[in-house]
Amino acid sequence: MANTTSTSLAGLFSDIVAQARFTAEQGSLLQGIVKTYDISDTSGKVVQVPKYGKVAAAALTEGTDQTAVAATMTPVDVEVGGVGAVVNVTDIATFGGQGDVITELGTVLGNAIAVKMDKDVIAKFDGFTNTVGSATTALDVSLLLQAIANVRNNAYTGRLACVLNPLQARHLKADLLTGSPFANDVANEAMKTGFVGHIAGCDVYEHNEIAIASNAAKGAVFAPEAIALAMKRDFTLEQERNASLRSTELVATAFYGVAELEDGAGCEIFTKTN
Repeated sequence: MANTTSTSLAGLFSDIVAQARFTAEQGSLLQGIVKTYDISDTSGKVVQVPKYGKVAAAALTEGTDQTAVAATMTPVDVEVGGVGAVVNVTDIATFGGQGDVITELGTVLGNAIAVKMDKDVIAKFDGFTNTVGSATTALDVSLLLQAIANVRNNAYTGRLACVLNPLQARHLKADLLTGSPFANDVANEAMKTGFVGHIAGCDVYEHNEIAIASNAAKGAVFAPEAIALAMKRDFTLEQERNASLRSTELVATAFYGVAELEDGAGCEIFTKTN
C-alpha cells in the first residue's frame, strides 16, 4: 500500500498560495479606501510621501504681469515594517478528513495579513484632530452628517468612507429605521444586506477590528487622502520543510507602512457601543 507523505503537500502548495493571496487582497477593507502607494521599487525602509500645499488663483488685470506664488511641499515620512503569520502543517493533516485543507489554510493565512493591515490603518483614526460624539453618545444620522461636514469643510469633495464598529453602526441603523427621512431607502438596504449604505456621498462600512473600550469605540469618516498606505512588498507565502517533525511550515508575510497624510481629510467618530 502506498503511503501519503510530505510530497502530497508539494502538490497542494500552489493552490494554498493562490487562496491565501486572494483572501489577503479581498479581505482587507481599508486597503481599498485609503491612499495606497506602490513603493516596491523604492530603496530604504523609510519613504517620503509628498504633501503639496494649496495654491490660490487670482483675477488677472490686462497689461499687468502675474504675481508668482510660492508652492510648498511638506514630505510625510512612512516607515515600512513587516508583518507575518505562520502555520505548521503536519503531514497527517494533509491525508484528508473534515474540511478542505487547501482552502482553509489559505483563508487563515490571508485573513491574518488582511486583519493586521486593517488594524494598522484603524489605529490612525484616533489621531484625527476633528472629532464628533462622546463615550455616552449614540451614533445617529445627524452626528454622521456632522462628521461628513467636517471633512467637506476642509475642501474634500470626492467620495468619502465611514468605518464603524458594528455596535456603533447598530445605533445608526436604529436611527435610520425610526427617526430619519432615509428610512425607506438606506435602512431597508442595511437590514437586507448588512451594508449600512451610502449617505450624503459617504460609504458606511462596519469593521469588528475597531476596538471597544469602556463601552465606546472610535470609528471615522475620511477621504482617501487622510491616510497613506505604502506597500513595499505585498502578500507572499513561503514553505520550509521540517523533516524530523514530519511537517511543513507555511510562512505568510507582507511589508508596508501606514501614516496620517492629511489631518483635515478625516474626522473621528467617538460613540457608545452599549
